[in-house]
Amino acid sequence: MTIHATAIVDRKAKIDEGVEIGPYSVIGPNVCIGKGTKLGVNCVIDGHTEIGKNCHIFSNAVIGSAPQDLKYKGERSYVKMGDNNVIREFVTINPGTGEGGETVLGNNNDLMAYSHVAHDCKIGNHVIIANVGTLAGHVEIEDNVVIGGLAAIHQFVRVGKLAIIGGLTRIIQDVLPFSMVVGNPGKLYTTNSVGLRRAGMSEEKRKNLKNSMKILSNTEISTPHAIKLIKEAIKPMSPEVSYLLDFINKSKRGITR
Repeated sequence: MTIHATAIVDRKAKIDEGVEIGPYSVIGPNVCIGKGTKLGVNCVIDGHTEIGKNCHIFSNAVIGSAPQDLKYKGERSYVKMGDNNVIREFVTINPGTGEGGETVLGNNNDLMAYSHVAHDCKIGNHVIIANVGTLAGHVEIEDNVVIGGLAAIHQFVRVGKLAIIGGLTRIIQDVLPFSMVVGNPGKLYTTNSVGLRRAGMSEEKRKNLKNSMKILSNTEISTPHAIKLIKEAIKPMSPEVSYLLDFINKSKRGITR
């Protein structure tokens, strides 16, 4: 491992081989950093934080500091991050609240400069959050989601896999998997066509999803009616559309239409 002379690393911290810690960075006593991870200048890794292998954390990122939640009273809570994540300059990631609360990031995510992940968030794999993207508490982001710059997502919202959220978008309800949402407040426009093609989804599957999104984007009909129309239109039911409908049925905040 390589630790700069000006860095402050608590003796109780667990630092694996091949880790690089840059100038003036501070590592707390309950931190674990996996093999090959690199920290830039003036990073702060605090709290009960686990960082996986081969992550790259750029200058002035702060991970594991106390959550910005008035209910937090110093309980033991966690940040758990997987492998191969890129955390850019001035990103902030807060732990969960309440005893045992967790903020969890999977693998191969890219959080760009000044983005914020609040307490108790769950982020999957291959997620991109562009500059100043903001997640409030208890947000859940599934795999392969793209969140545009300056987008803000309300607490307890879920964002389904392979969705894309445009820049400057305000999200107050769940975002459907495979969808494209833009606006203030966010509105459902169509499928994330580029993302679906890149994921290798067939033309027939993309067409089924596009037809489903067209029905759901019609706010003159209720969501239960839209689901009924989708079931009538998509025969045989594809796994992707079935996943979409299951996501809707599990929604507690309602869906972005």
